Formats: sequence, C-alpha cells, structure tokens
Amino acid sequence: MNPSTPEKEKQAAAQPVAYDSEGRPLYAAPPQTGQPQVVHLSRAVDPVKPEISAEVKARHDESMRKYPQLNLSDGEFIISAVRRHPIGLFWPVGSIIFLVALTASLMINFPLIATSMGWFNAPSYESILMTGGLLILLFLIIGYVAIWIYVNNKFFLTNESVIQEIQTSLFSRHEQTVSLANIEDASYNQQGIVQTLFNYGSIRLSTEGDETTYRFYYVTNPKEQIATLNNAVEAFKAGRPVVD
Repeated sequence: MNPSTPEKEKQAAAQPVAYDSEGRPLYAAPPQTGQPQVVHLSRAVDPVKPEISAEVKARHDESMRKYPQLNLSDGEFIISAVRRHPIGLFWPVGSIIFLVALTASLMINFPLIATSMGWFNAPSYESILMTGGLLILLFLIIGYVAIWIYVNNKFFLTNESVIQEIQTSLFSRHEQTVSLANIEDASYNQQGIVQTLFNYGSIRLSTEGDETTYRFYYVTNPKEQIATLNNAVEAFKAGRPVVD
C-alpha cells in the first residue's frame, strides 16, 4: 500500500536535502520532536511613559491651577471651558426679585392696608416687620442657591476628553467624562428667535457602541463651541496634536 500524498510530503521533509560545509544535514523542515513549542511573553514592569513637551506640561500645570477639581492626566490640558449663558437665570432671579419687592411693599404699607380692611385686631407692626424680614432673607437664600447650582454646571473640552460637571441640587453633584476617541457625533441646536438673538443653545454628543447621548444646555455661542470640539475630535483620532 502506497503512502498518501501528505504522508509522502512528511517523509520527504524528514529527509536531509543538503549538507553544510561540516557535513551536518539540512532539512526542508525541522524534524518534529513531539514537544509543543511554548513562547512566554512578558510585559514591562515599568512601561515607558510618552514624552511630554515643555509646552504641553506648562498648559497642563496652568489648567490644574485654574481647575483643581478636575482629574487631568499628565499631558492633558483644558482647551475651552464652557459655561452656561446668563439668560438662563432670568426666570429664577426675576421671580426672587418679584417676591422680595412684594414682601417689602406689604411690610411698608401694612398699617394702611390694615386700616382700610378694618383689621382692628391685626398683629403688631413690629411682628409684621420681623416676619417680612425673615421671608425676604429666605427668598434671598433660595435665589443664591439657584444661581450657585446654575453656574456650577460646566462643560470642559481637553486635548483628550470632554468633562461635564453636573450640579442638580445643593448636595447632588456628579461628573461625566468621555474620551475624544469615543465621540461619534457632535452637534448643536438653536431654536426660536430668543436663542438666535442672544446666541445661545444646546450641544449634543453621542458616543460609539452603547449609543449614549450627552446634552449641555444654555451654551453661549454653541456653533463655535461645536466647531472647536469637532476639530479636536478629528485631530485626536488622526493622531495629530490637539490645539485650540
């Protein structure tokens, strides 16, 4: 029985095809010893960190001084810090001013109001002044908290990521960080004549994979901010330095 073609090739590979100058046989393929060859790979204990230029280091240090609350990597720096447009404070601040003015007016005119209404057993004017003063103080505190929450919602673009600080209440705060490599789409939206006249709107980011969407409202000049962001994303994905 003649051996099959694969067996013939195996036998031929096991035969020497030539000899070197010292008479040692040379094979078409190394003879099989029956022992699998195992290759061990190891990772460096201390991987080499990429070199950071002096300019990048200086910008990183400046960003850390301005925004110490942010967790930036060694070569990461802030390109733009986006804050909310002041127009978003119109309704809360306007409401507080109206309530304070109304309370002060009632306090001042209380004797006249009591007389015209025939309130002969009305509370003393001193107690009305104290109650009104406490109400005004309460309104001012509420207004301050509303303004503090509003201005502490921030959006940062760095040369590596997008960081959004979200303040929803006095004691509720969290941070979202998205790598520029994961941003699939970035767009802005302006609706209505008010947003167009005052040049503010919202920006929207969508990421790859899980299709997560991030939004930031009351952005000043959203068109310019999105252009800067898209340029940074394009440069980061292309491996070019990300600059302003």
